[in-house]
Amino acid sequence: MEKFAFEHERGFARETSADGLAFGKYQAHYEELFAEVIEDGVITPEERARLNRAAHAMGLDPLNLRRLEEALHAAYEARRGVRAREIDEEQASASLTIAARAPNDIEVAQLRARVAQLEAKVVDLTRQLEKERARAPVEPGPVTPAMPGAEAIEELQRSLRANPRDVATLRALFRAYGDSEGDFDRQWLVAHVLHFLGAAEESERRLYLQGRIDGLIKPTCSVSRDGWKLLFHPDEELLTGQIFGVIVSAVLLGRVSTLRQERALVLLDPAQKQDATMSTLQAVRCFSWAGAVLGIAPPPLYADPEYPETLEMVPGLPPSTRLGQAALAGRSPFELAFLVGRHLSFYREEHFIRLLAPSIVDLENLFLAALVIANASLPLSAEVRARVDPLARAIEPLLETAAVDRLRGHYLRFVEEGGRTNLQRWSNAAEQTAARAGFLLANDLSAAKSIFELEHGATADAKMDDLIVFATGDRCAKLRRQIGIALS
Repeated sequence: MEKFAFEHERGFARETSADGLAFGKYQAHYEELFAEVIEDGVITPEERARLNRAAHAMGLDPLNLRRLEEALHAAYEARRGVRAREIDEEQASASLTIAARAPNDIEVAQLRARVAQLEAKVVDLTRQLEKERARAPVEPGPVTPAMPGAEAIEELQRSLRANPRDVATLRALFRAYGDSEGDFDRQWLVAHVLHFLGAAEESERRLYLQGRIDGLIKPTCSVSRDGWKLLFHPDEELLTGQIFGVIVSAVLLGRVSTLRQERALVLLDPAQKQDATMSTLQAVRCFSWAGAVLGIAPPPLYADPEYPETLEMVPGLPPSTRLGQAALAGRSPFELAFLVGRHLSFYREEHFIRLLAPSIVDLENLFLAALVIANASLPLSAEVRARVDPLARAIEPLLETAAVDRLRGHYLRFVEEGGRTNLQRWSNAAEQTAARAGFLLANDLSAAKSIFELEHGATADAKMDDLIVFATGDRCAKLRRQIGIALS
């Protein structure tokens, strides 16, 4: 059974990505205290004194504290329609007043200046190009021949993106990888697809069995940031995810505060908490192994046999994962690898918003709120602004100055690149990215399909198509070489 153990070989180069969620434990504890105090809509002098003592004991920064309280006030106001009040505010030892922001005209002027600079640069570059062309006409030079079969391979890959299950195209790609590149790993991946589809001929089946490892993958290092760029689905606009990544921790804090005030926060049993490195449960140990390969620190884990599903993110500070009956029993190691790898992908900062706001309408409101924080004069209809402004007021006080600066930088890039995004497409692509991460770990298309069938029934085949495209493409092959699992 050792070959199926979720363990790394000696010498594995472990790296934790810097793109995960980050929370301050003391700030989280203060949020719990403040949520209890504000629940009745009144902060008494005694309660204020208790909060001040707690903040002092925790060593919290006063400015950050005021921002946190203002955000929680905004969340309370958005939910109840009234603002919580503080009795004897003049005598209170801490004020909730936050200095007003600078006029928005400054931001508008900065944006216009930036646009003008870019336009001037384009004009200047165009003139230089015209001068160079007039001065030195281009002479035809020697043509470097394309790599044998490269164009044919590219055309076959393009055909597969349109029809991933076309057996004739898959067989042609299998031969092309062998004849033109001699790339055994890529050939094996195509043979894997043909075997999965039940369409492998003898030579393809023989090569698949020859290259199939008898156990879990044994990478030599974690997936790097560059490696994640290969994992991202092409339809996943990175800038959209980066904008969500700036605000996601603040959104989570607001979500937790709201759930607590509504008495709807899921309270996990401390007796069910697991140590991913010490537990004897395979599903739990998989998190430590998968997290190291993907460069994502596993969240707190709770094994709950009464929960009927597989895995669930439970909002909290920090968020936790509940492992249900469908993950704790009856799953093969390959199915667990796919399940956990896919789940951990959503703990990256640019993806976590999908767990907090699964609906496209919610994603749209949060995205616009982020843009409003970056540029308060963003032109919006009255109806949209009525939805978005309360969110922006609740999120902005929780952002550090550096985070707001990042958001403004992302906003400028967003405008420069056309100011458009398709959140439905982005959301679907983020889900496909997560599935690709799961397949990378499982190294088994059948395991991925088993999980899809468990969760989605008859629609599982449609979700497999993207994994077939990924498995037969360049990105998967390059990533496998990077982490040391490519066959040779």
